[in-house]
Amino acid sequence: MTDPVTHGLVILLHGVAAFGYDLDPLAGVLRRSLPHAAVIAPDAPFAYERGPGRQWYSLEGVTPENRLARIAAARPAFDALIRSLVDAHGLADRLDRVALVGFSQGATLAFDAVARGRWPVGALVLLSGRFVAPEPFTPALATPVLLVHGSADEAVPSEETRRARAMLQEAAMTVESHIVRGVGHTISPTGMKLTRRFLRERL
Repeated sequence: MTDPVTHGLVILLHGVAAFGYDLDPLAGVLRRSLPHAAVIAPDAPFAYERGPGRQWYSLEGVTPENRLARIAAARPAFDALIRSLVDAHGLADRLDRVALVGFSQGATLAFDAVARGRWPVGALVLLSGRFVAPEPFTPALATPVLLVHGSADEAVPSEETRRARAMLQEAAMTVESHIVRGVGHTISPTGMKLTRRFLRERL
C-alpha cells in the first residue's frame, strides 16, 4: 500500500504500444517541480496486440465510427485503475488535488473521463490526443484543461486539439491551448514546460 499523499497526485497516462516508464522524462520534470505531490505513470490495462507495450483500447480495425464504442468498452478498466491510485493516496474525497496528464491514446481516455463527468479532477493535461465527444457530453466544468499538440504531428493531426478546444470552450470550460510549431507526435521540451507550469499553478 502506498503511503497517503495529501498534497496532490499526478497520474501520467501513456500512449499505445508503450509502458508507464516511457513517460519517465516528463515524470522527472514534474517530480522536481511538485515535490509535495506523487507522480505516477501506470501501465495501461491491456496488452498491445502487435508487439511489446500496453494499450488503453485496441486499434485493430478502429474507425471513426467505432472508436467511441472502443473507448466506452475501456472505461471500466480505466476507472478501476484511476480509482485504485486515488484511493491508495488518500484522495478519494479530494479530487481537486488530482491531475490527469495523458499523451496520445492516454489523452483520449483522460478526455473521456472528464468530458463525461466521471472524474472531476483538479487539472487535466492533454498532449497530442485524438478526441471523441462522449455520449452524454457532460463535462466536469470546474476542471481546467491544458491542450498541447505539435503542428507536425503525422500520427494524430493537430486539428484534433483545435476541435477539442472548441468543444470544451462551448461547454464553458476553462481551456488553454498550444500548437507547438515543428513538433511531431511526441512530448517536446515545450510541452513539458507548459505542463509543469500549468500543474504548479493548480496543485
